[in-house]
Amino acid sequence: MAVVCPKGTVAIAHLGCEKNRVDTEHMLGLLAAAGYGITDDETYADCVVVNTCSFIEAARQESVRTILEFAELGKRVVIAGCLAQHFRETLLVEIPEAKALIGTGDYQNIVTAVERVQAGDTYVSIAEEPTYIADETVPRYPTTNGAVAYLRVAEGCDYRCAFCIIPHLRGNQRSRTIESIVAEAQQLAARGVQELVLISQITTNYGQDLYGRPHLAELLYALGEVDVPWIRMHYAYPTGLTPQVLTALRDVPNVLPYLDLPLQHSHPEVLRSMNRPWQSRVNDGILTQIKALLPEAVLRTTLIVGFPGETEAHFEHLCEFVARHRFDHVGVFAFSPEAGTPAATLPHQIPSKVKKQRRDRLMALQQGIARERNAQEVGKTTSVLLEQENPETGEFLGRSPRFAPEVDGVVHLRDPQGIGRLEEIVQARITAANDYDLFGEIVAPSSATGC
Repeated sequence: MAVVCPKGTVAIAHLGCEKNRVDTEHMLGLLAAAGYGITDDETYADCVVVNTCSFIEAARQESVRTILEFAELGKRVVIAGCLAQHFRETLLVEIPEAKALIGTGDYQNIVTAVERVQAGDTYVSIAEEPTYIADETVPRYPTTNGAVAYLRVAEGCDYRCAFCIIPHLRGNQRSRTIESIVAEAQQLAARGVQELVLISQITTNYGQDLYGRPHLAELLYALGEVDVPWIRMHYAYPTGLTPQVLTALRDVPNVLPYLDLPLQHSHPEVLRSMNRPWQSRVNDGILTQIKALLPEAVLRTTLIVGFPGETEAHFEHLCEFVARHRFDHVGVFAFSPEAGTPAATLPHQIPSKVKKQRRDRLMALQQGIARERNAQEVGKTTSVLLEQENPETGEFLGRSPRFAPEVDGVVHLRDPQGIGRLEEIVQARITAANDYDLFGEIVAPSSATGC
């Protein structure tokens, strides 16, 4: 239900990644501070902001469908985010039902956009090159469960991977200061957050633009002083995993030994075509270092199959790489040729049928590895953050340090002693596992950090 407010009620339909989610929360915070009612049910809203994704064609189609659905319901529609940034010159012409555009570096102007739309005007606020990034002084309205929050440490990207449109949509890297990030982390901890997920496009490059070199290790040590049990890091590019960063991951008690490594491929020729020639020299070496310094590390990666020119030999190289390193979690994506990226016009494009077959083969390989990795947890006692409860059975769904929000598995827990509480961390004994999830029972409350 919505709270009736003189200024009206606004809902935001959030699409896309967790970076978009942070933008959504800041827009909601600014609107609430300006006196608007906030609802999570768009049917009660006078105005709907659709915070869009434009990373691949499927995401663009979903964004357009969502915009048109709300327009057909008679809602005043504001288009925000990546689709607005991507098609700023043509979007209001092609979708006249919408009346305002807010770019990825302009969400601080959301109140003005809604006011103008309510007045019957058209409004566009889109920087040619996004430079804005919100800090701890900008209001946030939480959209996740109360136990988890995403903490953006930087925005934008200085890399120019051949398949990626993110720099065009989000601009070049711009980092927040360590002091600003720690201040927001303390605010979130005071709100009762149990897990902070550090995000940016390339988190291991954090601080390069501010300090002249990456400062991720320094940031992790500073966040170690914040009273929050779990800190998880996403998007750790291998070149930035220096011995100093790995040591910080080992030594800071509340930083989880969980590494999300978006490697994309293993073969030097494919990586060169992706404009990531440096990576083939460091993949095996950095994975060896991680296993030596952090033997309990949980490793996730994302991979692209069917990149233009990928031969069967290249694909087999990738399969052997995955089999050898035995990642805990792997996401596999079939290459999508995106207009405006160099890869879209490369020769030797791979047929869709072949791309799908390769994706399925690699996922089948990883499924067996994931099953074995999860089976190794059976018999152990681990910390679990409780996030959902079945009121009929009293069972909980939660996540151990092995599982990141949204993208990994979950832990199904019985609670024979009745000691579980939502949004708290407990100790649980793992009794069974399948390909993606764990099963067990709660044995004790816990405030323990780490694994």
